[in-house]
Amino acid sequence: MDIAVITLVLSFLLGLLLVIPRLRKSGDQGKQVHSNANSKAYKTYSKAEVSLHNKRADCWIIIKDKVYDVTSYVEEHPGGDAILAHAGDDSTEGFYGPQHATRVFDMIEDFYIGDLQN
Repeated sequence: MDIAVITLVLSFLLGLLLVIPRLRKSGDQGKQVHSNANSKAYKTYSKAEVSLHNKRADCWIIIKDKVYDVTSYVEEHPGGDAILAHAGDDSTEGFYGPQHATRVFDMIEDFYIGDLQN
């Protein structure tokens, strides 16, 4: 009787080991589809278009030919109004200045809205 119970328990555990990876895989696929469904379509902007967004309440910047809408960040910017110095224009030089910690390189991607036209 003990051998039958042990065999049954081991069979159940072995079955779980085979099923759990499949459940994880199907869960990952669900997440992948979910993230793809939420992806934005990005646009290309001319320098003239970007230049119209040059105010505290409407602030876009260009960094390495990418366009970022940083309007929601202007008030939080640790450097104060320095972010407005190149509002609606190319901020690449200032962005890569020594005053910025490396974390800004990750943060800026949250504000990405498209590419600059060549």
